Amino acid sequence: MKTMDQKYEALFTPWKIGNVEIKNRIVMCPMGGTSLFGWFELGGCHFDKEAAKLFLERANNNVGLIIPGIAPLRDTFWGKWLWQNPKMFEDLKVFMDEIHKTGAKLFVQLTAGMGRSWAITELVAPLHKNKVTRALLKPILDTSHELASPSPQPSRWAHDIECPEMTKEQIHEIIEAFAKTAKLCRDAGVDGVEVHAVHEGYLLDQFSIEFFNKRTDEYGGSFENRYRFAAEVVKAIKEACGEDYPVSLRYSVESKMKGFCEGAMPGETYTEVGRAMAESERAAKYLQDAGYDMLNADNGTYDSWYWAHPPVYMPENCNLDDVSHIKQFVDIPVVCAGRMDAEVGAKAVAEGKIDAVGVARQFLVDPEWITKLIEDRLEDIKPCICCHSGCFNFSSSKGHANTQDLTDTMGLSRCALNPETMQSKKYYIQPAKQSKKIAVIGGGIGGMEAAIVCAKRGHKVTLYEKTDKLGGVFIAAAAPAFKEKDKALITWYIRELSKHPIEVKMNTEITDVKALDANEVIVATGAVAKRIPVKGADTAIEAVDYLLGNKPVGEKVVVIGGGLTGCEIAYDLYLKGKKPTIVEMQDDLITTKGICLANTSYLRDFFKTNKVPVYLETSLSEIEKGSVTLKDKEGKSFTVDADSVVLSVGYNPAPVAPKGRRIHVIGDAAKVGNLRSVIWGAWDVCMKL
Repeated sequence: MKTMDQKYEALFTPWKIGNVEIKNRIVMCPMGGTSLFGWFELGGCHFDKEAAKLFLERANNNVGLIIPGIAPLRDTFWGKWLWQNPKMFEDLKVFMDEIHKTGAKLFVQLTAGMGRSWAITELVAPLHKNKVTRALLKPILDTSHELASPSPQPSRWAHDIECPEMTKEQIHEIIEAFAKTAKLCRDAGVDGVEVHAVHEGYLLDQFSIEFFNKRTDEYGGSFENRYRFAAEVVKAIKEACGEDYPVSLRYSVESKMKGFCEGAMPGETYTEVGRAMAESERAAKYLQDAGYDMLNADNGTYDSWYWAHPPVYMPENCNLDDVSHIKQFVDIPVVCAGRMDAEVGAKAVAEGKIDAVGVARQFLVDPEWITKLIEDRLEDIKPCICCHSGCFNFSSSKGHANTQDLTDTMGLSRCALNPETMQSKKYYIQPAKQSKKIAVIGGGIGGMEAAIVCAKRGHKVTLYEKTDKLGGVFIAAAAPAFKEKDKALITWYIRELSKHPIEVKMNTEITDVKALDANEVIVATGAVAKRIPVKGADTAIEAVDYLLGNKPVGEKVVVIGGGLTGCEIAYDLYLKGKKPTIVEMQDDLITTKGICLANTSYLRDFFKTNKVPVYLETSLSEIEKGSVTLKDKEGKSFTVDADSVVLSVGYNPAPVAPKGRRIHVIGDAAKVGNLRSVIWGAWDVCMKL
């Protein structure tokens, strides 16, 4: 077995948070949906065995410190406080014994709440707006409590909802609940607690930021008053648990906010309306002196969500400079999170810039990634592509609250690329009762996933691909320079195929599935681009042809279609020095639900900041040489200069054969979706064969 590359050695040295020693410098950061006390279940808080299984598997794969996702001190449904459920903490104690056998440590993250950042859904928003239904709903789901903020202000998710001001009585109840719950955690063997959070624009952060906090009592106004809530929380915990019990704080160094629902781009010169660096230098020291033993840090608020939840457009290690700067102002350990690269993180630890590296979503896609790093098997690590499609697909567009499906709201921290994550009862590999000959038609992501799952189950698999490359349409999706993780995913799949007895036949087009020597046939032939009945459309460039570089574009490029693909093409064009214009029939860009607001708000803010022309509620009438004719929502026609036109107006399924007896259609060939629907759909079929 190979040994780890020496450049990672700094990650595998011990360190301390207070008196608690952690065996290495890799922290599994908290992710909503992984709470050990359940997440948004109608049955109320309970010890979550699915989350426990997730953490134990990661603990057995060499993680140093685990911080589960937020545990609301007061249960979202029915309003019961966590400390009122002793059975849950008895179960927690048994689990902690198992965690400690692995050598890992675990802190429980407790949240004061979300305030204006509570992701109220399209389903719940109208119920809250109506006084009668709000009152009827209150015993089950107290929306006014969930939305309670430092001062009256619009909800981040539903701008027409005003969040009520939190009372001092509510503040004191929360502080008391922190202390009582932390003591129960300590008694259950939990190594420490993390306070959520002067971070990401959550409730304690809203209190600390003058832009959100307009109070005139002792919890608003001056610097000390705005940070009082967070300071009183840690003091209460220390009083209940002892001064030596470690308390971490989830902390945003800078808010990266230009205004309400408007974030700052990386490298942009702007006026900070939230917590600027000068205040952060003072705040970090103040919070340390109040009693916090560690800062688990990054940047951003829900108004600049892409800093705390970086999509692929954000640079790797995007928060490292700010977090390493703030470490100079405290004596306690500082962890940095945000698309952290292991090599860069190890170097930062070795140089004393940070104390540990925070990683989150990579743990969802590959539970063994640290073990693989130690064994110098980096090529075997399945990469996270920062899509948020399974783990955190809160979505929103103009005039809409969180449009996420209810099943997703109740099932965060799943993974688009790894269906087994947080779904082990639904998705698992089990040997087939009978080994069959299975033909998979199409070597895209769906076809490769199906082939691998069937092979793992013991079937004899032949994969047919009509071209000389594996990857399908995802090759085009991965083409832009900012899609390096997508390219790595294709490489991972090709390598993974080679580990199994799968026969791969390239340059082989299948037109008659009945002629195949197979017991079962899986059709994964993807989709074809839609065509629009517009004069001159035949002169336009299809999205895939642009992405693959099959057809060159001029200086001024009009992109027809402001969905995710169209916006990514416009983004790619801008980065290449071109002058893109986006035309979209809807009233906002990327209105499809299930695409995380962190991803979509980055693109919307980028186009706004860089003055990329965007025509909403506008349709294409004609494409001519050198221009396009458009029509706005009033029916008024106008022209826009265009050297080239790229069409990104969607796709239609293109199965080589329809679903039938022994024929299974998956992925975009069945219904156009995303990698999550492609991969999960492949498992839905393959587990039954």
